Amino acid sequence: MSQQTLTWLDGTRILALPLPDRATDFGDGVFETLLLLRRKPLLLELHLERLQQGLLVLSLPDCLAQVRQQIALVASQLDEEWVWTAIRVSVIRSPGPRGYAPVNSPYARILISASLINRDCATLSAAATMSIANIRLATQPALAGIKHLNRLEQVLAAAQAQSEHMDECVVLDQAGDPVSVIAGNLFLVRRGEILTPTLVDCGIAGTRRTQIMKCWGPAIGFAVRETKLTLADLMDAEEVFYSNSLQAVRPVQRINDRTWDTHTVCEALFRQFLDDIE
Repeated sequence: MSQQTLTWLDGTRILALPLPDRATDFGDGVFETLLLLRRKPLLLELHLERLQQGLLVLSLPDCLAQVRQQIALVASQLDEEWVWTAIRVSVIRSPGPRGYAPVNSPYARILISASLINRDCATLSAAATMSIANIRLATQPALAGIKHLNRLEQVLAAAQAQSEHMDECVVLDQAGDPVSVIAGNLFLVRRGEILTPTLVDCGIAGTRRTQIMKCWGPAIGFAVRETKLTLADLMDAEEVFYSNSLQAVRPVQRINDRTWDTHTVCEALFRQFLDDIE
């Protein structure tokens, strides 16, 4: 295995890797973004389950035990004053000869970076403003659900949100139906149910999405259901929110000209998150 060097840059730990690297060349790998509270990863097993699924889909080496080890090592070396930390874990296929064809290797590169979060993640984020992303997610059922390294669709949508002074964008599929936001899973509340888009053709199956569906939603008395949603469903919703690993859940205040003033379900779900981390 090639030697890796740990350095510091702008308060972020990075690993300098030798080239060639199939992450930079092809986006050939998967990643996870974990939230740590006082050096303890939250919902670690859900992240590892999704990572394992990504390894299987891309036929990457089974390195879950090593990933678990490396996460523990990085967490143990964090500054004790870092209350909230985000770490990104990337698993990258081993380099080989020039070209797309993967090398048959039992090893993968594991790259972990850690960044201090300068806000209190135990406080619900302010309600988000959104527009509809111009770019639509490509249809590719073989990759739906996993968190692979190819994120250009999200990059372009984030550039749009930034230019429009929005917090986020709703991202649609090729049929024009909502799938997610740029960095999270989308939910709406309608007639006593929490609904979230199905992820058959595209999208990422988030860890907080799983937690909402299996634990947090039922705990506050709501059934959570995956279904095909339309933009009309979204605009007619009683409440809209999204989830991701760094914010747990975040209410939506506005999508284009449609506004919401009530966020009681999202607030109740966030209290479930707080109960989980106590």
